[in-house]
Amino acid sequence: MLDAIMRKFAALLSLLASAHVFSHETTTGELATGAISHAPIGVMGDHLHKTGEWMFSYRYMHMEMDGNLDGNDSVSSAEITGTMMSPGPYMVAPLEMSMEMHMLGAMYAPNDAVTFMAMLPLVNKEMNLITRMGAEFTTKTSGLGDVKVGALLNAFSSADRRHRIHINLGLSLPTGSIDERDDTPAMANAKLPYGMQLGSGSFDLRPGLTYQAYSANYNWGAQALATIRTDNNDNGYRLGNRYEANVWIARSWMSSLSSSLRLSHTSWGNIKGSDPDLNPMMVPTADTNAQGGERSDLAIGVNHLFEQGALKGQRLAVEYSVPVYQELDGPQMEMQKSITLGWQYAI
Repeated sequence: MLDAIMRKFAALLSLLASAHVFSHETTTGELATGAISHAPIGVMGDHLHKTGEWMFSYRYMHMEMDGNLDGNDSVSSAEITGTMMSPGPYMVAPLEMSMEMHMLGAMYAPNDAVTFMAMLPLVNKEMNLITRMGAEFTTKTSGLGDVKVGALLNAFSSADRRHRIHINLGLSLPTGSIDERDDTPAMANAKLPYGMQLGSGSFDLRPGLTYQAYSANYNWGAQALATIRTDNNDNGYRLGNRYEANVWIARSWMSSLSSSLRLSHTSWGNIKGSDPDLNPMMVPTADTNAQGGERSDLAIGVNHLFEQGALKGQRLAVEYSVPVYQELDGPQMEMQKSITLGWQYAI
């Protein structure tokens, strides 16, 4: 399966590398304008702004998980919990989880070489679980997540401005709660497992590098990002580091409309340390050794730019993503799909 994923990566990279061959070039050497000038909405920090320009954005992200994997293999809830006569490794198994995020963003460029950015997330999480006795229950959390601030620094721009590389520098602030609680069959107001908390509890570095290229009808690029946890949080643990790579290509059908194809691969580590309020034998989501893994996702998207009327200059975009490969330190919940809707406006 992994070989198949790598072949897909190689094929898409080849497509990106040869995009200039089949794309129609302008005679003026100017960058592509219109909807095609932005990367897919699922890519964060994809472009710098002009001197004095502001951009405001809103993203709505919805993610769904269903079932559990151990490595590449599906694991049933009965295998996780077992029965009273033949107990499994845990007393509770997760069944489904959904997460919604409302992300407010702002970017400002004091000059052409630097763009500052800030993102404020509001998060809602819900998980359905089942006990060894067969009782189902639901836990929920909601509130402010970890605020992110950073800067994009121009590193390279070709003479015709069609090929650009910039450095992503970011910092995640521990504004999201790591002390969320809810009622469970075993205990009222119980501390919820790691995945149901709203933040990491630590200051996290977010370095990265982004390449983007343009032609009259195409936009293609690649991005590598990392999230590096700097220290244990106040509850005695740190989440695993996270690494993400994206490649994409977008095609303009008219100046106001483009579509995109994106392939991403993400890996994340297990948790170091542990929260003393959590019992790792209760549920896999409280087991620090069942948190790491890797996943590849394929996403399709549409980007629309309003070119006239009251909404002139505003952008609406959507991207739908499904996993094509997952290998998890389990048992761990399996990703099913995600969707991102976005609005952007630069002034």
